[in-house]
Amino acid sequence: MKKQANKVLEEEEEETLCCCEYINRYGERSHVAACCCDCEDLDDTCDRFFKREPQKPESLSQVAEVVTDRLRVPWLWGGARKVDLSVIPPLVILPVLLHLAAFHYLLGIVVLTALPGLVLWYYYFTHRKKGRTLFFLSLALFSLAYMYYLFITEVHPRGDVSRVQLTVITLGVILTLVALIHTKREPGIVRPNQDSVHSTVTYYSPLADRDPVINEGRQNVMMTVANRAGSTEQAGVEQINSSRRNWCPVCRVMRPPRAGHCRICGVCVLRLDHHCVWINSCVGQANHRSFLLTLILFLLTSLYGISLVLQSVCPSQNLFTALLYCPGVYNQYSTALCFTCAWYSSIVTGGLLHLLVVQVINVSYNVTEREARIALREKTARSAYCGLIVDTGVYSRGFRANWAEFMNMTHKMNPPSPASTDLV
Repeated sequence: MKKQANKVLEEEEEETLCCCEYINRYGERSHVAACCCDCEDLDDTCDRFFKREPQKPESLSQVAEVVTDRLRVPWLWGGARKVDLSVIPPLVILPVLLHLAAFHYLLGIVVLTALPGLVLWYYYFTHRKKGRTLFFLSLALFSLAYMYYLFITEVHPRGDVSRVQLTVITLGVILTLVALIHTKREPGIVRPNQDSVHSTVTYYSPLADRDPVINEGRQNVMMTVANRAGSTEQAGVEQINSSRRNWCPVCRVMRPPRAGHCRICGVCVLRLDHHCVWINSCVGQANHRSFLLTLILFLLTSLYGISLVLQSVCPSQNLFTALLYCPGVYNQYSTALCFTCAWYSSIVTGGLLHLLVVQVINVSYNVTEREARIALREKTARSAYCGLIVDTGVYSRGFRANWAEFMNMTHKMNPPSPASTDLV
């Protein structure tokens, strides 16, 4: 027995990966240092390029798979971790464009106009494909970190910012990150009820989207419902339609009211509001309040930081007009860079302020972003101010009651699943 135990321990030690090792896409053990070795796909692509021969249709995709598989960072637990390529572009594009915009105000106008347009284009490109990307989360985190870094290295040495003001900015950044981490923990995923899954009751019929007999002959189902519960035919039809609408064929769960399936995350979320690309996660019942808290903390920190920067680089101008008119700010590269970053932060702050206003309005009317889109598409809601205010009239119980419900939302992740007769 001791020999067998020792053999098991030796096998486990052999299978344990060091910080620089990983299992590649072929299931083989590899090392980070060997990232440029034995790359037949890349060699073949380069060979064809230098010989001016046409590339194979799958060459670029194979090279991309190789690079994605081998681009890793050492990790102490479980071997080297894979790095998502979408994380890298913001780390390069943002500093380059901001430093370029600081050379001249015309360059600043071009860059600060093109950068939001580029981000919006990429957003709609990925949103149309329903693909998951870390680009926006990387851009958000790096923007926050890079603005704080420039504030420490460029603004604070000028002597116009006190230690108390620096402490307030630092505390705001830390609280924003803490709230963001809490937001990303759990949106409130709908999980199957194990009691229902393992139930011995075989009383109900198969689900409507899995039984062709039910789909083609609703009369039999309505008669079954009437015989069991004594309900009318109309009630039976509504019950069937409701069951089919709430059943998720992907997650194979019965969704409770107001839950929805996110095609990007691939899960059903309780009280799904929307999928936020800036946090790379869904906003649902469990993290909606912390999501609003993250927005509020970021906006307060950003607005206070922008005001301190403008007071430092444009001391003779009014705070509200300094962004539009600040004479002599481009005479020195340092002040021009600070002024450019203040403009960039103002653009980001304006976008997130709009998001916060929409969220506050939706909470006041007790409607989620998903419900608002569906109601506008089906023309079953009242809208005002170009769709900024959407009132479905389904769950709203008044301003105070709506906010009380929002602030007291339960964190229960597994609500009771529907009764057996509801699945007919």
